[in-house]
Amino acid sequence: MADVTNELILEHLKSIQDKLGKLDRGQRDIQSELRSHKSMLGTIISDDALQDGRIAEIYDRLERIEARLALRDQ
Repeated sequence: MADVTNELILEHLKSIQDKLGKLDRGQRDIQSELRSHKSMLGTIISDDALQDGRIAEIYDRLERIEARLALRDQ
């Protein structure tokens, strides 16, 4: 079996520590990006709900106009 020295073990541990540090930074970047995407999705959902409300108002107004002009059966 090859001689295992403290220096060799320390070298491997430093390499592992560096890799873990890179993984940690990558994970933080992904989490930050995910928060950003969630925020954008929330805005889209809010805008969509607002648009649905406006469309419903337009349909109500159209129905009233049609009823006034007798363009539609009651």
